[in-house]
Amino acid sequence: MAVLPIAKIGNPVLRKIAKPISPDVIMTSAFQQFIDDMFETMYENDGIGLAAPQVSRSEQLVVMGCEGESGFPETVLINPKIVFYGPEQVEMWEGCLSVDGLRGKVTRPSSIRVEALDRHGQALDFEVTGLYGVCIQHEMDHLIGKVFLDRMTNLSTLTQLQEFDSYWKEESATVI
Repeated sequence: MAVLPIAKIGNPVLRKIAKPISPDVIMTSAFQQFIDDMFETMYENDGIGLAAPQVSRSEQLVVMGCEGESGFPETVLINPKIVFYGPEQVEMWEGCLSVDGLRGKVTRPSSIRVEALDRHGQALDFEVTGLYGVCIQHEMDHLIGKVFLDRMTNLSTLTQLQEFDSYWKEESATVI
C-alpha cells in the first residue's frame, strides 16, 4: 500500500465534478489497490473519510472508517447517490484533510438514504444517521466540487485547529 499526496484547497481537482466509475474497472487489481491506498492515506492522516478527488483523481469513489463508540465501519462507496434527505438537521464541527488546520460548524440533514456500489461492485442501499450520515455527505460533497467551507452558513465558527483544541474541543467529542 502507498500513502498518496492529498490535494489541498486551491487545487482545481477539488472544484470539479467527479466522473462515474465504470463497473468494468471495479474488480481490476489496479482499482482495488487504489482503494487500499486511499484507506492507508486516510488513516495515515488521521482522517475518517477520503474522496478520490482529494488524492487528485476526479472519480466517484469515497472511503470511510471510524473506530470508537460513535464510529462506523469501514465503508467504500462507488458512484454514490443520496436518494433521501430526512427533515431534521444536525450541526456538527467539520474539518477536512484538504483544508489544513481549520474547523467549522456545518448544518446538514441528520438522516440520509444512500445508493452506491461497494468495493466488489455490489449494490448498496442503506439509511444512516449521526456522524456516519454527516461523514457521507461531507465526502460526497467532494464529488461535486464542494468543501465544507462552502456549506458553512455562519463563518463565525471558522476556527484554526490550535484554537479549536483550546476553546471548542470539549463541546464536540467528534469532528469530521
